[in-house]
Amino acid sequence: MKIRLSYIAAGLSLAVALAAFQAYAGELTDRIASGKSIRIGFANEEPFAFPDSNGHPVGFVNAITLGVLKQMGYENVETVVTDWGGLIPGLQSGRFDMATGGLYILKSRCQSVTFSEPLAKVTDALIVKAGNPKGLHNYADIAAKGATMVTGIGYSNIEQAKKAGVPEAQIMQVPGQTEILAAVEAGRADAGASGYLLSRSVAGKSGGKLDVTDPDAMPESTQNWVSIAFRESDKDFVEKFNEAQKKYIGTPEMMKAVEPYGYDAKLLPNDKSAEWVCANR
Repeated sequence: MKIRLSYIAAGLSLAVALAAFQAYAGELTDRIASGKSIRIGFANEEPFAFPDSNGHPVGFVNAITLGVLKQMGYENVETVVTDWGGLIPGLQSGRFDMATGGLYILKSRCQSVTFSEPLAKVTDALIVKAGNPKGLHNYADIAAKGATMVTGIGYSNIEQAKKAGVPEAQIMQVPGQTEILAAVEAGRADAGASGYLLSRSVAGKSGGKLDVTDPDAMPESTQNWVSIAFRESDKDFVEKFNEAQKKYIGTPEMMKAVEPYGYDAKLLPNDKSAEWVCANR
């Protein structure tokens, strides 16, 4: 009888432990345990994250993500390319498990997703006609001069511009960087707004027709931290991801992987945490 009771007690303990694990494990942990791939979602946003000619994930955010996952022992990765505005909805609906598209950590986004610790710090800049004929250097200039600004749907630049007094009627929203470039080149917008790296990449495709403004002319509030978004139910995986990222970020291996995309030591996130950025951006 004692032996039977001990077996029952052990069985109950195992059942309780298993139930606790199942209650804690998120969707991504369950997906990996079942042998399925980790699906990363991103838009065509150079140099953050974009598909190469073969559809493979490239860009510095994807390079860091793949490096961290490899450190964790995960290399079974599937890519899902979407438009910028579909990143968070696609994550929430289960189309993919991680949004690696170069999302800034923002208080408004922190209410919908869970961010990993920052992997880069970037600043906004403007794309303008060569020579900057209207003298636009920041959002305050756009507001004061009644200029028209173009940016991507869902970009954080919309919030920043409104904070600086730019009325919604002066903000044109388009799907992504190709459309930003076209709008400024055609004169439909006086300035295109995005992060400095993205602005530099876009202007570089204009054949000298466009310039990028000095990011130091932007207010401190436009400093943003790039991160990877996860579903709120996957916080268990995010904790493990953060541990691996802390060991990987800034290493010679990582810096070599991101060098082709213009990422250098100036973009390292330093000591700001996702919690701090969520509260202050």
